[in-house]
Amino acid sequence: MRRVFPDHAYGPGPRARCFWATTATDPAFPSAGGRVRADVAVVGGGFTGLTAALHLAQAGADVAVFEAETPGWGASGRNGGFCCLGGSAAGDAAMRRRFGAAARRAYRRAERAAVDLVAETLQTHDIDADRHSDGETVMAHTPSAMRGFEAEARRIEADLGVAPRLIAPDDLPAHGMGGGFHGAMTTPVGFAINPLKYTLGLARAGTETGAHVFAHSPVQGIAKQGGNFTLTTPNATVTARRLIVATNGYSSDDLPGWIGARYLPAQSNVLVTRPLTDEEIAAQGWSTAQMAYDDRFFLHYFRLMPDRRFLFGMRGGLFSGPRADAAMHRRIRAHFEAMFPAWAHVETPHSWNGLLSLARGLTPFAGAIPGMPGAFAGLSYHGNGIAMGSYAGALLADLALDRAPRHPYPEILATPPRRWPLGRFRRAALWPPYLWATLTGG
Repeated sequence: MRRVFPDHAYGPGPRARCFWATTATDPAFPSAGGRVRADVAVVGGGFTGLTAALHLAQAGADVAVFEAETPGWGASGRNGGFCCLGGSAAGDAAMRRRFGAAARRAYRRAERAAVDLVAETLQTHDIDADRHSDGETVMAHTPSAMRGFEAEARRIEADLGVAPRLIAPDDLPAHGMGGGFHGAMTTPVGFAINPLKYTLGLARAGTETGAHVFAHSPVQGIAKQGGNFTLTTPNATVTARRLIVATNGYSSDDLPGWIGARYLPAQSNVLVTRPLTDEEIAAQGWSTAQMAYDDRFFLHYFRLMPDRRFLFGMRGGLFSGPRADAAMHRRIRAHFEAMFPAWAHVETPHSWNGLLSLARGLTPFAGAIPGMPGAFAGLSYHGNGIAMGSYAGALLADLALDRAPRHPYPEILATPPRRWPLGRFRRAALWPPYLWATLTGG
């Protein structure tokens, strides 16, 4: 495999203290062995791959999922649990310049459709994923940021037909949002969940519908022979008519070769506290069940969960290894204490990190792999993979079945990503913006 980060990033270390792993037990999925035949082979057992498998099985296709570890082991089972608008890191102006006004609006509407798809999936398949939060709230870390929320609220209402609610600084305590912020905006789309319970629920629903899910079956080679694909794992040879690659930030540049340098892994880091007491919650003044984030470059995202634990995450981290993980823990802990000082004494027994994926154009992709007939890929959700990753999986299932997508399929999402410069050394592209954000406090 040719991966971008050191081997440590793809091993058990970054996940060892993940809170979600304590909340659900992995079913005993078999590993692939011998000769396996399928209509569609799916590489990757996360949101995208498992949603694709579920939809394919519902359509009567013989589908097999190959996961290197266990379903939800990667980013899908260790993220912050925000099912919300997003998927693109490109702003509206950038999307409008590149694709046009109509394409930009169509993409934004697909973001809402993605949230709706997850809600429908949870209900239809009776997946209990500890859902809470009425939409998502963005917190202003400066007065100027709050002023910018007014224009953003108008844009959201024009695009999606929902009216965000602006919360003035003086009104934040009444909404249970104490913490020295300069106002907030709540968009009534989205909710928070336990991402591992959702992922395992997708796997259960898929297998009950007829999909085959294989764990501990890393795909080590992909070849096209005649009209079929041949995949190799340590103990199996797989033949399939169609292929879906759904490995996102955990991809390898040679599986398949097209994907090389078309994604850039980046780290996201999460802490979870012990359960907070009523007195501790009152002391900080953060009692809302809303999932929230601030508007800085080094995004902070946080929420009080139903069991009264507080989740706090942030982007960042250029290096991977035991010492780098320890340093990142100290850094995120310092940010947590600075933003929520009344909880500086509160233990955070759970601390972990994982890899998301960035596209060079900062827009996600779900579509056919150019020059590789019968192969499809979904990747680069820019830290919003619950909704957009699931949506990509549903679209890819339809494409693999040669049928028109049953969900809106905007041009932006169908446009293949360009290659990042510097090849295997492209992680260096993160250094300048990360340095700038560190120096400016962003």
